[in-house]
Amino acid sequence: MAEAHSAVAFSFSITSDGLDLNVNRDVFNLIFQSGLIAWKKRLGRLKNSCRTVIYPVTPFGLVTLIVTFAAIKFVGWAPPLINFDPCLKYWRGMFNPADQLLECLLYGIMVCALLTFLLRFTLKSLFCYQQWIYETRKVPSGKTKFWMIFIKVFKLISHKPLLTSFQGLLPKLSVPSVEHTMKRYLRSVKPLLDEENYKRMEGLAMEFQNGIAKKLQFNLKLKSWWATNYVSDWWEEYVYLRGRSPIMVNSNFYGVDAVLLDHSDIQVARAANLIYGIVLYRRQLERQELNPILLNKTIPLCSAQYERQFNTTRIPGIEKDTLVHYKDSDHVAVYHKGRFFKIYIRYGGRLLQPCELEVMLQKVVNDPTPPSKGETHLAALTAGNRVPWAKARAEFFSKGKNKNSLDAIEKAAFFVTLDDESHTYDMNNPSKLNEFGHSMLHGKGYDRWFDKSFTLIVCANGMVGFNAEHSWADAPVSGHLWEYSLSEDVLSLRYTENGHTRGTVTETPPNPIKLEWEIPEACEEVIATSLGVAEALLNDVDLYILSHTAYGKGFMKKCNLSPDGYIQIALQLAYFRDAGKLSLTYESSMTRLFREGRTETVRSCTVESKEFVNAMNDKNKTKKECIELMRTAAAVHQQLYREAMTGCGIDRHLFCLYVLSKYFQLDSPFLNEVLNEPWRLSTSQTPYQQTDKLDLNKCPEYISAGGGFGPVADDGYGVSYIIAGEDVVFFHISSKKSCKLTDSERFSKNITQSLKEIRALFSED
Repeated sequence: MAEAHSAVAFSFSITSDGLDLNVNRDVFNLIFQSGLIAWKKRLGRLKNSCRTVIYPVTPFGLVTLIVTFAAIKFVGWAPPLINFDPCLKYWRGMFNPADQLLECLLYGIMVCALLTFLLRFTLKSLFCYQQWIYETRKVPSGKTKFWMIFIKVFKLISHKPLLTSFQGLLPKLSVPSVEHTMKRYLRSVKPLLDEENYKRMEGLAMEFQNGIAKKLQFNLKLKSWWATNYVSDWWEEYVYLRGRSPIMVNSNFYGVDAVLLDHSDIQVARAANLIYGIVLYRRQLERQELNPILLNKTIPLCSAQYERQFNTTRIPGIEKDTLVHYKDSDHVAVYHKGRFFKIYIRYGGRLLQPCELEVMLQKVVNDPTPPSKGETHLAALTAGNRVPWAKARAEFFSKGKNKNSLDAIEKAAFFVTLDDESHTYDMNNPSKLNEFGHSMLHGKGYDRWFDKSFTLIVCANGMVGFNAEHSWADAPVSGHLWEYSLSEDVLSLRYTENGHTRGTVTETPPNPIKLEWEIPEACEEVIATSLGVAEALLNDVDLYILSHTAYGKGFMKKCNLSPDGYIQIALQLAYFRDAGKLSLTYESSMTRLFREGRTETVRSCTVESKEFVNAMNDKNKTKKECIELMRTAAAVHQQLYREAMTGCGIDRHLFCLYVLSKYFQLDSPFLNEVLNEPWRLSTSQTPYQQTDKLDLNKCPEYISAGGGFGPVADDGYGVSYIIAGEDVVFFHISSKKSCKLTDSERFSKNITQSLKEIRALFSED
């Protein structure tokens, strides 16, 4: 209660001597500092918005040009081709005709507005050109060479861009034709269907194309003209927010530490450094000082997903959830041994340093106060089904202590768990890394707040990881933050010889505030039910993390093959060995070359990959034939990946047509069958080196071991991989223990064997 008393700005009492007024100047100073910070942020956002609107022109350059053209007009040297006199007649009617200076200034503004528009229009037109992605860097076409010259010229004349400088210049995602989508869909299912079923599916596709598809396509094009992105809002709502099943395992994903490095084994020290590194990232994000991600260091990717990275939570609803983003937050919520705390990350108008954060976190760890009734398993509400959580939130957390404490969690910058278990990486004991992955994916079902945009998890021995909610953004955005904070920990912040944070505490930091709860028995019953659902779900997860150290992208590039294509073909061979057949395969590809783009599906199981897999299991095929089939399959995969990146994919188009068919209450046997096809092999590559802080070629051990997600299908595998250097690839393989057809460890052995056999082909070649 000491913190509550000290937070009162003033108090008064009536005595026999009159009114006794006590004023706490420190609190008023804090209020003033908070208001000052808020106004500074507003002005900063306004300034950045102005810079973004006129990019690639700088504010100083714009003012200089305005003055220059005004002077040209004043001395009568205005070019005859730029004649704004008809427009200026209006202004002459409002002002004294003798006021020539104002007229010249207006002339300068008009000329500069036109020039800025032309520059931005030209740059936007250049970003619309995407043929370069289909060509090799060594032999580009003449058109692409010409385009590259213009891009380089713009880079030379442009100032350093802000994170969102390119947002208004990115092209909009266009709607593919139905004919194109049908043709590519049928080709994607050809390796999976026999002749009879293929003809049946072909008939359904043609019936759809010649029937209701015309009406659905027309309305989808109308939406694409009106909306910034015709996919993203429906994707967020129907794929994520309308789901009523648990988001733990089913939706949330995880990332793990740089396991090849030694870190401080003092939990609170590692937590303090990571929290501070993440807060530094947030400050750069708010100021837009982060460099935008440039593909091939040239073409910008959309940065819209970064907006909700912090101060964001998912609020449960009866029919659908909602994402709530708060503009600012000066604290984080911390969970430790069944108790929740509020810890400030900014105090007295400044960011608290790692050494101060360590002191505060140590007080949390040392706090002997036991959890209040129902508090220990409270977070299980976020791990269970969404409807019970929505009802419980409305009934038990809408007023009093519970509302205040829940607000402290939901309005926090992010959530932190100080775990009571230790995890490590042991090359000779793979189960250690598997246990680490399990902990990051789901924990105990009640020790992560799965609704927060992300939870930072710090193990008892200092190993760290995160668990991220998926609806607000995709994995590359979380990966960017993770890479930044890990590198900040390693390169800048570091530790003393004793493993503590560096620096000296000069001012006593504020005490942690323990959140208070009043959980009634009815709410405890809901918590217990949600925990039962969560435990059943997490106990069914079969997770195996494979550290493949035999070779990595170095050898794959020597084979003149894309590492991603190489691994995807190897996964097809491994799945065939595991299941005895091929399956519909999902690989995630980004569409951030377009405004508000998210992902598209690459259907990695192709006719060509099937031919290669069959050849590898045919003793009559020579190694030379297998190599040629491998190269062909990898080339086709790369072509599909490029098409997905440039808006020519299949699945997002079909998804939107399906949504419209439900709106119009039009039944389509084709869409119903396509949208209910199980993805028994769901894959994703974890990106890395999204910052320039680390040279991973020189120090590959600095890279994170990646992360993973739960299985998409009950009888399938989820495979996430990170090509962690020239000689290392980490595979995170998940499946369900309840399925007798799958086994994650068995599948990892098949992946290892497939990679070994493919290497043998090319080694001899």
